[in-house]
Amino acid sequence: MEDVEVLYEATEEDEIAAIDFELRQIQGEIEKLKERKLALSQRKQKLQDDALLKKSLTVSKKDWERDDFPWSKDLLDALTKVFRIKRFRELQKAAINAILSKEDTILVMPTGGGKSLCYQLPAVIGKGVTIVISPLLALMEDQLHGLEKINVKAGMMNPKSDKTVTKSIMDALEGKDDGLKLVYITPEYMKKSKRFMAKLQKAFNMKLLELFAIDEIHCCSTWGHDFRPDYQFLGCLKDMFPGVPILGLTATAPAKIINDVQKMLDIQGCLVLRASFNRPNLFYEVRRKPADKEVCLSMLANLLKTRFADMSGIIYTTTIKDAEQLTSDLRDKGLKLGCYHAMLEPEVRSKIYQRWITGEYQAVVATIAFGLGIDKPDVRFVIHHCVSKSMENFYQESGRAGRDGKKAACIVLYRLADIFRLSTMVIGDKVGLQNLYKVLEYCLEPGTCRRSLIAKHFEENWRQEDCAEMCDHCRRPKKSKETDIGSHCRQLYQIIEKALKGETNLTLIKLMDAWFNKGAVAYRVSSIPVPKFSREAGEAIVGHLLVNGYLKEDFVFNAYANLTYLNRGPKSGLAMDKNHRIMFCHDQALDL
Repeated sequence: MEDVEVLYEATEEDEIAAIDFELRQIQGEIEKLKERKLALSQRKQKLQDDALLKKSLTVSKKDWERDDFPWSKDLLDALTKVFRIKRFRELQKAAINAILSKEDTILVMPTGGGKSLCYQLPAVIGKGVTIVISPLLALMEDQLHGLEKINVKAGMMNPKSDKTVTKSIMDALEGKDDGLKLVYITPEYMKKSKRFMAKLQKAFNMKLLELFAIDEIHCCSTWGHDFRPDYQFLGCLKDMFPGVPILGLTATAPAKIINDVQKMLDIQGCLVLRASFNRPNLFYEVRRKPADKEVCLSMLANLLKTRFADMSGIIYTTTIKDAEQLTSDLRDKGLKLGCYHAMLEPEVRSKIYQRWITGEYQAVVATIAFGLGIDKPDVRFVIHHCVSKSMENFYQESGRAGRDGKKAACIVLYRLADIFRLSTMVIGDKVGLQNLYKVLEYCLEPGTCRRSLIAKHFEENWRQEDCAEMCDHCRRPKKSKETDIGSHCRQLYQIIEKALKGETNLTLIKLMDAWFNKGAVAYRVSSIPVPKFSREAGEAIVGHLLVNGYLKEDFVFNAYANLTYLNRGPKSGLAMDKNHRIMFCHDQALDL
C-alpha cells in the first residue's frame, strides 16, 4: 500500500512538472506572438505614414527655389537691406516661396539653420500681419529684440503684457496700424483669449491675416518629445481661417510625428521640406560620468581649463538646484561661469546672458530654459552634465554649438543612475520613457558611429565614412564583441524575486549591491557567484536589459517624491527559457 502511495505522489509531481514545462513553452510562444504583433503594427503604421508623405511629393516636385515669382525682387531687397543677409541658406527660399504661394508647409531644419527668417522675411514684404505661435516667452523676447534692432515692428501678447502694448496689437488686427508686421503669442494664451480670437476673425475678414507660423510644431503631436496639450487648439485654424497658410517649424521630427501634426492641423499632404540633420562641424562624444562628485568636478574643470581654454560654451543640467550647485562648485575651482534658469528675474537672466556674450563668463551652467532662440555663433562646446530626456532634446541642445560653422564639441556625461532619476520626471508623458531609453541606447552603443545613430533616429540615410572622424567612435575605434547575457539576466531575476518575497522593492543601487555581494545581506542570493567583471560592466548589462524589455521600471508615487524600482520586464518569459539567448554587444575592454 505504501509503495502505491509513493508511486501516486511521484506521478502527480511528474504531471505538475510537465504542466509547468508546457506553461513555460506557452508563455514563450505568447511573448513571441506579442513581439510579432508589435512588429506588424509598427510596419502598418509606417506604410500608412509613407502613403501620406507621398501625397506631399506632388507639391514638392515644383521648383520652389526659382527667382521668377512676383515677389522675388522684393524678397531679395528685404533680405539684403532689412536683414543685412547676403544669401539664403538651404531651403529658406523654398519655404518662403511656398508660403507666399499660399501652400501649407512644414519645415524641418537643424537648430541654427535660420527657421525664423522663413516667416519674418515674408512678413516684412507683406501688407498684413503674421501670427507667430511659440511655446516659450524667452524665445519670443529674443526674437522681438532682434527685430527691434532692424526696425521691424513686432509685438508679443501674454498675460503679463503691458495694456498699451495689448491695445496697440488689437488695434493693428483691426487695420488701425499697418506698420505692425508680426504678433508673437503662446498657444495657451491664444486658446484662453476669446478677445484675441475675435480680433483675428476681424483681421481675416479684412484680409489682413498673412500667415500662421507655428514654431516647435512637434509640440502638437502626442508622440512628440515636448507635447503641449494647448497646441491641440490650433487644429481649428484651417476651419476658422481658410486660405491663410500655415508654416510649421521644428528642428526635430521623424515622419511619424510629421504625419501626426498634419492630421491634427488638417494640412494632410502639405509641402514638407526637410534639411539634412547633419552638422559636419560638431564632434560628438560620450564619456562615463564618475560616480564620485569631486572626480566629476575635476574632470569638468580640467576640460574647461585645457581643451576648452579661452573658449565659450554651455553646460546643461537637469534641475535648477543642479545648475546652482554645479556653478558654485566650478567657481570654487577658479572658473568664471554664470548660472541660468527660469526662476531668475528677467533682469538677472539678461545680465548673465550679456556677460556670457561678451566673454566675461566662459560658460553658462543652465537648465534647458537656456538656449532657445539664442544665436551666439562662437559656442565651442556644449557639455551635458546629465543625459537629455530624448534624442530630440539632445540634438537641439547640442546644436547650439558651432553655429559659425567652425568645429565645436558636444559631450555627454553618462551614468545609468541618471537615467532612473530622469525616468520619474518623464513617466507622465505618453512616450517619455521610450524617448529616454533611446538616449540610453545611444550612450551604451560600444562602437557604432555616433552620427549614424542620430541619422537612424531621424530616419536619414547615412554612411559611416561620412562622419570624417567627427565622433569619438570613429576617431578612436574600439574592438567590440557579443556576449550572451541570459544567465546574468536570470541571476538578476533571482535577486528581485527574493526581495519581492520579503516585500521589498529594489533600486538600481540595491540590485547592483546584491549582485556584487555588497550592501544588505538580506538582498543577496548565496547561490549566485560574484561577477568577475566590473560594476561598470554590470550597469551596462542592466541598461541593455532595460532597453530591450527584459527588465522594467516600476514607479511608486508618494507625497514627497516619485520613486522607481527594477522588476522583471515583459520579456521575462523568454529570458527564463535557458535556450533563449540575450546577445549584448559591448566594448571588448569590459571583459564579460
